[in-house]
Amino acid sequence: MLNQKTIQVIKSTVPVLEVHGVAITKRFYERLFAQHPELLNIFNHANQKQGRQQTALANAVYAAAMYIDNLAAILPAVQQIAHKHRSLGIKPEHYPIVGENLLAAIKEVLGDAATEEILGAWAEAYGVIADAFIGVEAEMYEQSREQAGGWADFRGFVVEKKVRESDVITSFYLVPQDRQALASFKPGQYVSVKLDIPGERFTHIRQYSLSDAPGKPYYRISVKREDANQEKPAGKISVYLHEQVKEGDVLQLSAPAGDFTLDQGERPVVLISGGVGLTPMVSMLKTMAENSARQVTFIHAAQNGSLHALRGEVEAIANEHPNISAYWCYSQPTAQDRESGAFHKEGFIDREWLASIVPVKGSSYYFCGPVPFMSAVKRALTEWGIPEEDQHFEFFGPAGSL
Repeated sequence: MLNQKTIQVIKSTVPVLEVHGVAITKRFYERLFAQHPELLNIFNHANQKQGRQQTALANAVYAAAMYIDNLAAILPAVQQIAHKHRSLGIKPEHYPIVGENLLAAIKEVLGDAATEEILGAWAEAYGVIADAFIGVEAEMYEQSREQAGGWADFRGFVVEKKVRESDVITSFYLVPQDRQALASFKPGQYVSVKLDIPGERFTHIRQYSLSDAPGKPYYRISVKREDANQEKPAGKISVYLHEQVKEGDVLQLSAPAGDFTLDQGERPVVLISGGVGLTPMVSMLKTMAENSARQVTFIHAAQNGSLHALRGEVEAIANEHPNISAYWCYSQPTAQDRESGAFHKEGFIDREWLASIVPVKGSSYYFCGPVPFMSAVKRALTEWGIPEEDQHFEFFGPAGSL
């Protein structure tokens, strides 16, 4: 427990962190990787270059300072980060390294404003927060290892089948290399894939949502090939998976993780996705189709039909289950899309269209996709009067804000 004086000192730094938080975390990562380059085997290099990891950590530090006298308030965020840490292989011995470099970064960025009192308070607070993470993650490692078919770190999986789903998305059907039992998972969860790419100095780890229902003899991930554009270079991992990995190859996977999961109630559900954000939604949809009579509305936004993955799979489910309906929104439909009537709305998902196709407003809403897409969906749902507690979403990569 932190004493009241320490709590007061930490809270006094909240305005400073609001201004300098990203600068502190940027310097933190520079120091961390300079002194411990082996940690680049764990961290996503692309998120570092784009600044997403620095911003996510700055937001986490800010929240910790804000709620230092009530850490239970940020427990959901702790759980979410702990899931990612467990799937990446973060261990207790990493925390002292992080603490040392975070305090040094605070000192470097704030200079004389980082008094001994402030640094001492943050050292004490970091110890409490780190212990909380270590405890939560230890439970997750144990649960992952002890569950039927489970394991703690990474396990070899054979690519049994590789299926092209659209011009940019390919599915990989993965079975355990040891042919032993396969752990179940909750629809909406993801696995980490660890790759050693020829010519690359460091290991690369990426997290991909499981895109089929649990209970199958395989895991399926559906990966979008991230080609280069004006904003960012091509994705090394997705391009490697698409172009180099073939059937029969072995990939290293973590056990399933993540807290963006389908609730167990009976309320109607609305699943809204954009692009490759449909992967956890398809898992949720197929699970409900197999095990539930809940009313489900599946809504997917794509640029056009050539980029629309898993369409046939979803339509087959909707055709077989009267309680399930599916709708497509294309922002740039092709002439063929228009001729075949392949979509229900042209343009973008908005409040008016949602209100016209969702049969029960008082549903549970799940959405996933690119950040601008999720921001637009959240705005539409909020304008429509959907309560915050009924809106569930997940970021691909470090948590951000909508």
